[in-house]
Amino acid sequence: QVQLVESGGGLVQPGGSLRLSCVVSDNIFSIYIMGWYRQAPGKQRELVAHIWPNGNVNYADFVKGRFTISRDNTKNTVYLQMNSLKPEDTAVYYCNSRSQISDTWGQGTQVTVSS
Repeated sequence: QVQLVESGGGLVQPGGSLRLSCVVSDNIFSIYIMGWYRQAPGKQRELVAHIWPNGNVNYADFVKGRFTISRDNTKNTVYLQMNSLKPEDTAVYYCNSRSQISDTWGQGTQVTVSS
């Protein structure tokens, strides 16, 4: 069964940057639609960004211009570069991989934006 392992979360001051990584443990990573989602305390999980196998991307309005999703198919890894972080970006960030036959989540990584 495929596994997703996120890393890169932590505590950062407002205006700072973090880069999240998610490694997928199989050999068909290149076919997956990869996504980053987040869930703040007391709120529903929400989409942050998607990247398709062909490299097309989409972003939630609240991160446009600040976050960048990318993928490296040679490393089975998807990234989320987060710049100009705000306190409201504080959440657990989850990686997701999706294909016609699977839908898998990572365990999440905490991002806290605070001074």
